Amino acid sequence: MPKRSRRDGEPAAPPRADTPASGLTAQERKAAERRARYQRKRRIIRTGQVLMAVGVVVALVHWLAHLETFGGQPSGLVDLVAGYPAAAVVFLVGAVAAGQRQ
Repeated sequence: MPKRSRRDGEPAAPPRADTPASGLTAQERKAAERRARYQRKRRIIRTGQVLMAVGVVVALVHWLAHLETFGGQPSGLVDLVAGYPAAAVVFLVGAVAAGQRQ
């Protein structure tokens, strides 16, 4: 008799074919887990690099605003919140993520 799920008495879903434990040998399962960890780590590093680039762009736009390229000086609140401090925080968060060891 198939297993029943906890809701509505429907049968439990069969295991997915793409899960590491579905019919693989121990060596294949280890290789799949290693590959998944590596891909996750690469995504984190790539995301960190993108955040670093975004931080540089925010700082550049803020610097251009101080040069009155966009019409005038930024207000005090914008200067405190969305200027260099925001660029530094975004850049540093990206640097931490991009600096993860493999």
